[in-house]
Amino acid sequence: MAVVDLARFMDDLAAQSGQAILPFFRAAFGMDDKTRGAGAFDPVTEADRAAELVLRKLIGKTFPTHGILGEEFGDERLESEYVWVLDPIDGTRAFVAGLPTWGTLIGLTRNGVPVRGLMHQPFLGESFSGDGGGARLRGPRGERILCTRRIADLSEALLATTDPRLFAPGEERERFATLEGRTRLSRYGTDCYAYCMLAAGQIDLVVEAGLKPYDIVALIPIVEGAGGVITTWDGGSAAGGGRIVAAGDRRLHEAALAILNP
Repeated sequence: MAVVDLARFMDDLAAQSGQAILPFFRAAFGMDDKTRGAGAFDPVTEADRAAELVLRKLIGKTFPTHGILGEEFGDERLESEYVWVLDPIDGTRAFVAGLPTWGTLIGLTRNGVPVRGLMHQPFLGESFSGDGGGARLRGPRGERILCTRRIADLSEALLATTDPRLFAPGEERERFATLEGRTRLSRYGTDCYAYCMLAAGQIDLVVEAGLKPYDIVALIPIVEGAGGVITTWDGGSAAGGGRIVAAGDRRLHEAALAILNP
């Protein structure tokens, strides 16, 4: 399939999943705790499940041999050359609080390597996409090419993370605190939106821990397509999740790694 067709298909996935999600946003809906009280509250809603079902149905119809890795309904054909990696609502805590910093993540890997990614925020009408070689934003103000900000010094950087309490107590949390203390400003609670703002040149550094592949695969081609760098704390591939650091400037990324992985 030609690249332009694939891009159009991903836009269709975003549009149709958004139609499934929006009736639930800022409305009364059912919600469960994935941990069943055994850990920090991890909500899953009717909207999560409805959107992932829509995505799976469309992908299965169009690409029946492709694999699917989704947050809500498990795995299908992960041995396939192409595997779709889905998170219907990344930032469910923000979603249930009525805050528009959540998004639908749609990623595509080829032989395990992320090759295309899209983050769709239907409430704001914004769609961020990338293929590793370029990235774009399409929204109410039109379409534009994304480009990260060039900042080398941590003291000038704006850092984001979902929640500093998600870092494990001890060394992991201490390393993040050291890094945060050397930046100009930090913001919490941004989930997938932080990576897109990094691609747009608004944020300079995103640091996370405990991520799953469906939390990050779609965002890798967007960050890299905008000129950024995204790896694990030890400099490896981010595709498997875990402890992640993304930076808009390679020099800033190196400075962060020196603290996170001394």
